[in-house]
Amino acid sequence: MYKTDVKIYLHPFVGLFKQAAVLILLVTVLSGCHPLHQHRSELEQLEYHKELRVGTLYSSRNFYYDQNDQPTGIDYELLNDFAHSLGLRLKMIPLYSQADLYNALKQKRVDLIAASLIPTARLREQFRFSPEFYDVDSVLVYLKGTPAPQTLADVDDSVGVTAGSFHESVLKRLSKRFANLKIDADDQLDDEDLLREVHQGQLKYAVVDNKILALTQRYYPKLASAFVLRKSVPISWAINRSKDDSLYSVLIDFFGKKHQDSTIAKLVEKYFGHIEQFDYVDTRSFLRAVKAVLPRYESWFKRYSGDLDWRLIAAVSYQESHWDPRARSHTGVRGMMMLTLKTAHLMGVTNRLNVEQSIRGGADYLQRLISLVPDSIHDDEKIWFALAAYNMGFGHMLDVRRITKLQGGDPNSWTDVKERLPLLMQKRWYRKTQYGYARGSEAYNYVNNIRQYYQSLILLDAQQRWNQIKQVR
Repeated sequence: MYKTDVKIYLHPFVGLFKQAAVLILLVTVLSGCHPLHQHRSELEQLEYHKELRVGTLYSSRNFYYDQNDQPTGIDYELLNDFAHSLGLRLKMIPLYSQADLYNALKQKRVDLIAASLIPTARLREQFRFSPEFYDVDSVLVYLKGTPAPQTLADVDDSVGVTAGSFHESVLKRLSKRFANLKIDADDQLDDEDLLREVHQGQLKYAVVDNKILALTQRYYPKLASAFVLRKSVPISWAINRSKDDSLYSVLIDFFGKKHQDSTIAKLVEKYFGHIEQFDYVDTRSFLRAVKAVLPRYESWFKRYSGDLDWRLIAAVSYQESHWDPRARSHTGVRGMMMLTLKTAHLMGVTNRLNVEQSIRGGADYLQRLISLVPDSIHDDEKIWFALAAYNMGFGHMLDVRRITKLQGGDPNSWTDVKERLPLLMQKRWYRKTQYGYARGSEAYNYVNNIRQYYQSLILLDAQQRWNQIKQVR
């Protein structure tokens, strides 16, 4: 609050009405309703209200609620950090289209918008954008089983796109070269809506960014990228343009710090580090198993997951055995969680082919490994190190961290460490380790596959929630 010292001298000959007017002015100032309050900077206004209102879209990457009804998503996590850095409460306001977002920002119903926004020249004239969060490629999407266009000259139907988006601006520029290109722009459809329409056959083509495509392929595996229209375009947040630089300044400073301390790199790894490769056949098989097989064992995954998400344990089990209780490998590991005899004995499992015992033993063992992962590793990433240890042994996991450090990487960063896993198969590197050779490439794929299965289960749950929300709407 501002402290205002006001002295009013009333001349004895001033009329009663003038005196009353002055007194009303004094009361107004002291009550906080005086126009002086309008002169607060944007940042001071936020601090006064103690709240940061953020417009967003429900999305598998931006913002959604997990199985415990807790908010999550790459934008949400960074926004929560930003609000906390300012001492503000974060209030997420989900809207239903990019047009709604920009209108809410114009009308000052929100202070900031964040929903995988790509600035265009026209949008930059109206709004200020934060520094780049991460980058994406603009891609043309079609459905597997239909002819794959090689260039826009092969596109024989209209192309769906979000009206006013960066992708629409790209298509408009390209339409000068491809006269037959038809653009179907809709300001009420976001990228995920467009992908669903392609999946359902309502659209033949759409242009979206590659990261949302990769995430959506986990439950719509027939979607495919034909080619890239524009590479490496930035994802940003947006605020209103004004002469006041206070909010914009702290936003720039915040992004600078979060890039410098690797917070943003860790978030990008967490949400997108597993989507580089897509196996169409495997994903279809997994989705069939989710419907036909998973319900038989879901209650046990939930019962024995402990502090972990039960869907993560289910993903590990699928990677290990494809949810086959009698699975067996050439190395002798068996059951739903493919336990060795030594591990089974350690975890009190007397029958590895017993579904309940196997799930309990595997889940307990994974949590034990997580507890052994060094505390120098961020809690969000400990699980990936533990999974690598589950696959190839805890000692080999420590070895690859040593190799990472020898090469100048960060042994506490999964992004750096996972790239060194294949080096455990090269003599020049494993001879420098304590535990020697290990199938590091297998461990790399093992963790990556589990992350993909886990993400698919999360997105399937989120999809059900979004459908319920849209039905209510």
